[in-house]
Amino acid sequence: MRTRTGWGRALLGALASLTAALGVTTALAEPATAATGTPVAVTKYSHTSEAGDYIGQGGSTAYTPATATITAGGDAAYVRFRVLSTDHTWWDVDLAAPEGEKLHPGIYRNAERAAFRTGRSPGLDVSGDGRGCNQVYGQFSVNQIETDASGAITVLDATYTQHCESADAPALKGVVKYRAYPLSYAYTSDAGDWVGQGRSQTFTGATSTFSLSRSGDGVTYRASGKREYWSATLTPPTGEQFEVGRTYQAQRFNGAGMAGLDVDANSHGCNTVTGEFTITKLARDDDGTIKAIAAKFVQHCEGGDAALRGTIHYYA
Repeated sequence: MRTRTGWGRALLGALASLTAALGVTTALAEPATAATGTPVAVTKYSHTSEAGDYIGQGGSTAYTPATATITAGGDAAYVRFRVLSTDHTWWDVDLAAPEGEKLHPGIYRNAERAAFRTGRSPGLDVSGDGRGCNQVYGQFSVNQIETDASGAITVLDATYTQHCESADAPALKGVVKYRAYPLSYAYTSDAGDWVGQGRSQTFTGATSTFSLSRSGDGVTYRASGKREYWSATLTPPTGEQFEVGRTYQAQRFNGAGMAGLDVDANSHGCNTVTGEFTITKLARDDDGTIKAIAAKFVQHCEGGDAALRGTIHYYA
């Protein structure tokens, strides 16, 4: 096994500018189908309500632009995400930064009712069909948030947990996405795997940063968070370009007819690699540079049986 030094922390890149109107931004209907492998922005809302929760009434629900009008209004200080279904059911999710601040990727604990938050508390208020809380106890996580030049919300990806009237009341848990592209890293490591050390973990924008850079005709993807640092270099066989949907047999360095795969973490890396990876989504700039990618991989160090399995999402 080889030991590596750490790398500099990279700034989170942006996929592309996203279109938004001034004031309240209205969700555009997403394509019913998309070209194979093409990244598609996600707009949706879902929640699950525990028995006894007043707002969700113990049920669960899910909406997309095909079944509801979904909008995001306000700015990074106070966002209102609204769902109006075709059957006239409605849901509002208010997310607010502590007074005088703006929302950014991270975890916001000890949230109070958004319009009436005190001190430095963040704000949360989920209501629907005429039901709302007088007092809110909860937390929310922001995975992604972006605004345009006017300050209007153009991208939002968040999750929340809300309790009505008391901290131990039954919970309402929800997922909010507005024109968001997937951005995450997850891995599972077998016992005996040198790189992952037998652990499993998932990284999202609430806790972690991600970057993508060119590596020959391939890419190097980095994830940093939860006291871990990961790097994954994927390259196509010499003289080739990545093809969406193709599974590549891989070794540490690419060659004729053989792709390159090199995943390391926390100064742990392989001297030799056997494995494979599949490119599931891909987008390029006009000059051919990869700007978005989704892939899954399996890596074995030094010819061993123990495997490291992972999934990469960089705006795809």
